Amino acid sequence: MIVGKLLFTVRATLMLLLLDQSRGLECQQITVDPPEDVMIFDPGQLGFLQIHWKPPLSLLHATESHKRFQLEYFNTFQDSWTAIRTTKTTYSALFDLTKEVRVRVYTLLKGPCTNGLEVMSSRYTEVVKTPVSSGVEGTMVQNFTCIFHKMEYIECNWEKGPVQPVNSQQSLYYWHMELGQVEECPEYIVSNGVRHGCNFTWKSLPDFTDINFCVNGSSPEGPLLPAYLYLQIQNYVKPASTKKLYLQTDADKQLKLHWEDPDGRVPRHCLQWEVEHSQERTNGSHLVEKSLTREMMLTKFPMYGTKRNCFRVRCQMHKYCATDSFWSDWSQWTCHINKKKNGDGKKWNAVKVMPKDGKKS
Repeated sequence: MIVGKLLFTVRATLMLLLLDQSRGLECQQITVDPPEDVMIFDPGQLGFLQIHWKPPLSLLHATESHKRFQLEYFNTFQDSWTAIRTTKTTYSALFDLTKEVRVRVYTLLKGPCTNGLEVMSSRYTEVVKTPVSSGVEGTMVQNFTCIFHKMEYIECNWEKGPVQPVNSQQSLYYWHMELGQVEECPEYIVSNGVRHGCNFTWKSLPDFTDINFCVNGSSPEGPLLPAYLYLQIQNYVKPASTKKLYLQTDADKQLKLHWEDPDGRVPRHCLQWEVEHSQERTNGSHLVEKSLTREMMLTKFPMYGTKRNCFRVRCQMHKYCATDSFWSDWSQWTCHINKKKNGDGKKWNAVKVMPKDGKKS
């Protein structure tokens, strides 16, 4: 019995030694090489390119190790490098096709051969794709902007380039993840026979999604240089201006201002307000102050010697709903002129009762 156990122990020890030796030889043969066959594929989605690669052949038998990849690409819109790590061998990213596309891929390995540490290849595989677009120099459109008015419709506009051949015409194309293929502007904005913008319904462009645009064109002198752009429409909202403001004074001389929601589809909880308060003193001087609020009301104590207090408001999307947005236009002024109190000690002024210019409406 004892001899049998001893033989079993010896055999197990020999097997472990052979396994360690085999693993040691395997680790000696493994080097962390960069990926192979890196390719960039253009599916025709206005700059949304697909990047593919293969693991290095040197890691084909490293079955006990965990492999990842680090992809770096030059973001032509932000003019900086972007890096991501993934276990996949494909990735898609957005590029400006009028500029050089640069991609680098590293290999990351973690396992018994790396003592449990993740090791990155010292070299990378790089692919550089030069732009192939061509056109008449100076014809690329400029100052492309979009405004999501009241969250009801989108208006995009552009200006012609420094060079504009006679009888040239621009076209706008767009694509996003919910579209099967690229589509053309549904309704061009035209002045004097020349396209300079495009109108979209709010349903045609989804929010919190990259929308890719290309504005190109043709002319008797040749194609116009294309411009590639992208945006997310929730960052380009311009709310409507507020139409109704109400101003109340009470016995302790407080001015209480409140207003109604603007027209449109912008949620109330996504708005922040700027209130401008103008005070005209009895000595002829003026004081103007501005304040921000998330509420739709404001209480003020007018300064002593104030003859007239006027208010107006405007709004925009706040940072919790959008990265950026446009301010709405200002509302009309609502004013209160100090005078004798009524019997109940209160008086009310509503919008347009006494505009700032002093003319009754």
